[in-house]
Amino acid sequence: MTTLDTLIKNARIIAADGETQGSVGIKDGIIVDIYAPGEEPEATETMDASGLALLPGAIDMHSHHREGSEPGFEYKDTIYTSTQQCAAGGVTTSVAMPNVTPPPNSLDLLKKQFAVYEKDAVVDWNFNPAPTILDEVPAMSKEGIAAFKFFMVVDTGRNYPHMPGIGVHDHGKILEIMKACAAVNVPLMVHPHDQALMDSIEQEFWDRGERDALAYARAYAAYDGVIWETAIATLLRLQQAAGCHLHILHTQTAGSVQLIREAKARGQKVTCEINPWALFLGNDWSAIERLGSYALSYWVPEVNTPGLWEGLNDGTIDIVATDHAPHLAEEKEVGWTDGWKAHTGTPSTQFYLSMFLTAALEGKISLERVVEACSTAPARIFGIEKKGELKPGNFADLVLVDLETKYEIADEDVLSLTGWSPYAGRELTGKPVTTMVRGKVVYKDGKVVGERGFGQQAIASHA
Repeated sequence: MTTLDTLIKNARIIAADGETQGSVGIKDGIIVDIYAPGEEPEATETMDASGLALLPGAIDMHSHHREGSEPGFEYKDTIYTSTQQCAAGGVTTSVAMPNVTPPPNSLDLLKKQFAVYEKDAVVDWNFNPAPTILDEVPAMSKEGIAAFKFFMVVDTGRNYPHMPGIGVHDHGKILEIMKACAAVNVPLMVHPHDQALMDSIEQEFWDRGERDALAYARAYAAYDGVIWETAIATLLRLQQAAGCHLHILHTQTAGSVQLIREAKARGQKVTCEINPWALFLGNDWSAIERLGSYALSYWVPEVNTPGLWEGLNDGTIDIVATDHAPHLAEEKEVGWTDGWKAHTGTPSTQFYLSMFLTAALEGKISLERVVEACSTAPARIFGIEKKGELKPGNFADLVLVDLETKYEIADEDVLSLTGWSPYAGRELTGKPVTTMVRGKVVYKDGKVVGERGFGQQAIASHA
């Protein structure tokens, strides 16, 4: 019998379909098998996981890494610092979004973006380019990408984070993009937003002299989330026409969940995600009052919370993804005066797995569903090869978690260049102890030990 490289022994192995007690054997970065107690073969290294939970590494399908192939926004975070946060948070694959400099919407720019990851990433990665140049879609689709992505947004009062070249809100153009994505059989991620309605709603607030962060929060949630639900309804109808795989981002209203649930019941090829801020930050008005723009992302009025948890638990909301979005404090501080000038988005990749594990321990969701939504479903939906499950033949991407350890998020522990977290002061239960990517330890005992450039592209296939 071949000697294993590593044996992780006596673990509580949690999968999407249940849990078991056993050991995981690893050879050449691949899971060889899962062994019952007492049946383990010899290994060069044995790790005793007694008292720990063993989960497949999280696959974060929606992260903003900031660093492009040219200078731009890397002062917020680099690919190196972003993927260090991933390692510390149990994320073994991180998939980035195209609002970097320059926004990759061509094969040439996509390959240049890949080169930065190949040099600096600590964990595995992929990248969702913008399909805004239709002639470039076929060539980019052959690069093992997980999805394409565009925003239905034109920013008001700022030119970032939704810069020109990646925003589309003309319905005819959206239909053309959807047909192009359907032709190459690659999923299309869309940030839903009704720009015409937002232009009108914003003006109502400005005419009253309301421009601070709280006004911004109320504007985006106005009329029971009308800008989200009208956009999603339009996208769902266009998806019917085009036949593409549509993945809706930022699910944040109960009405949105119902629209998506009905579309799935009709047999439409639609999936969606929820972000941590929708369940743990933006759905608490007192947090918005206390933190202002630091807590925005978006305000999710509390009336939506039960419907969002229901949607996540019953699978209408397919996956959890971070929408990790680091900004400097001064880019948030301006929001106290003008919320429309503050850069929008909140960081979370270092802590979100612990947030959902805490929610599971509180009875809001099962541990199995956390694994499904954070790991197994992302790999399945986006065709990410040999990831998302702890099974023979898959990469040994895994995280050992102490489900009894309580810890408090503190700004000084944040590995981002920004140095702050909107979740600071929050106590969580369930802390990653060890993170492995393809059999190599990248985080252990509170320290990132992975090397820059170790991360590889997590190839996606859409056959």
